[in-house]
Amino acid sequence: MPPIPPQRYQMSAGQRALLIVFCMILAIAAGFAGGYIANMSRSASGTGESQSPIVQQQTTNPPAFESEMPAPEIVTSSNLISSSSGQIMTAPEVAAAVRQSVVEIKTETVRTGAWTGTYVSEGAGSGVIISEDGYIITNNHVINDASSIAVRLVDGREFPASLIAADQRTDIAVIRISATGLQPIVFGDSSALVVAESVLAVGNPLGELGGTVTGGMISALDREMIVEGELMTLLQTDAAVNPGNSGGGLFNMRAELIGIVNAKSGGLNIEGLGFAIPSNIAKDVALDLTMYGFVRGRAETGLELVDIQTTQAARWYRVDQTGLYISSSTDTRFRSGDRITAIDGKPIADLYDFNISMKGLNVGDTVTITVARGIETISVQLTLTEWTP
Repeated sequence: MPPIPPQRYQMSAGQRALLIVFCMILAIAAGFAGGYIANMSRSASGTGESQSPIVQQQTTNPPAFESEMPAPEIVTSSNLISSSSGQIMTAPEVAAAVRQSVVEIKTETVRTGAWTGTYVSEGAGSGVIISEDGYIITNNHVINDASSIAVRLVDGREFPASLIAADQRTDIAVIRISATGLQPIVFGDSSALVVAESVLAVGNPLGELGGTVTGGMISALDREMIVEGELMTLLQTDAAVNPGNSGGGLFNMRAELIGIVNAKSGGLNIEGLGFAIPSNIAKDVALDLTMYGFVRGRAETGLELVDIQTTQAARWYRVDQTGLYISSSTDTRFRSGDRITAIDGKPIADLYDFNISMKGLNVGDTVTITVARGIETISVQLTLTEWTP
């Protein structure tokens, strides 16, 4: 049987047009693929920008301070004061960026009771890493009087911590662990915050739920609050804050630290009231604590005060009325038992009034303090000096 000759396939005009269009699409796709491969090659060789950074840090050295003390390593750490790229992130991205910088803190304090004798009291809180070599910010009230401090990192490692210094007035303390290669937080500018800005709180609520993240917003700025007997100006947030969150971080949506959580209001029908120390204050105090062991430039009167606000306390101290009394003074013009009635003409009824009157005054300023001494009223002009421990 003779072979069958091949038959030539004849394309119609429409089929030829479709073939041309298909070839053009293939050519365009090949061009895009070539360009993408070239760009990836340049990026890998370091000639292009990183494609997917979570946080880009631009570090600067902290200002140098004059001191007779040797500068701690924290001062020379390039990561102590940083700023992010300004990129707005999602909440999961912020949580991922900061999780390694927030730690759990556990304390033990030796106490003596009238009936129980000597016993050990345990406490817990949170902290944030501020240098690669182990410096950590927390609250003063978290570690106050602690006989031992332990820090647990997010990876499960635990370290004993030593106290560098603490400041009761701002409720800030700096502790240190013997570790390197840690991931420090990025400080944000708390003065740039606005009400209703979204924030995340990260900490160790109840002392056993480390790494807990809660979300909310900035509810108010510059709240005047009395915390641990000290007048403070704090940020207010509705992010959930519980015992154990103290010392933890409040972060904006750029993964920057904008506050150190230190208080909450609780009680029947109260919820969503948390407070934090602004990061600008925390940063400045931490620098002074690590350099000098105290906060420099703070004005003081040299007066030791007793705030007597109940008739029972007045009877105990054997005074005839409530008020703010001087117990001792470095200035001999004052006497123990003088009751402060005014500062620069403004009435003073208690320690809160006193702190409000002194707020914003600087070393070298002069104030007029009026006291009641028996049936006498005496006014003394006092020049403020720098507080030192």
